[in-house]
Amino acid sequence: MGDKVTGVMVYYYFVCKRKLWFFCHQINMESENEDVILGKILDDNNYQKDDKHINIDDVINIDFIREEKELHEVKKSRVLEEAGVWQLKYYLYYLQKRGVVDLKGKIDYPLLKKTMKIELYDKDIKEIERIIEEISVIKRAELPPALLESKVCRKCAYFDLCFV
Repeated sequence: MGDKVTGVMVYYYFVCKRKLWFFCHQINMESENEDVILGKILDDNNYQKDDKHINIDDVINIDFIREEKELHEVKKSRVLEEAGVWQLKYYLYYLQKRGVVDLKGKIDYPLLKKTMKIELYDKDIKEIERIIEEISVIKRAELPPALLESKVCRKCAYFDLCFV
């Protein structure tokens, strides 16, 4: 399991802490999920000119990078926007900690034909460090956090694990 905190873990932290725990314990239900498959198709059919899926240290996986030091994260909808924003801020934080500065981020919503600019501010760094600590606590827990039902549960790949 290790102490490594990945961008996906930061994303799941905002989506569902129970899902985060399952993911951290190698319980992966996503390969058969329709929404995940749709996301992969969307990714495969957009931004073909760009170098995609830049994996750094098996910690962050940037969808693509464009000129002017701009990291891009592709999302199919704005339903889980906060999670996507913090995932991208984490990428900026992670690279800044490794000496890569003056980066900006952008979330692309190709189905909506919209984008959102993301920057890392000093106050974000403190929040990210708090989130990393909390993720580490969740990872070390013997059992998953209690089930907190939300509107995203119905489409979640882990639905059957939580509700059946």
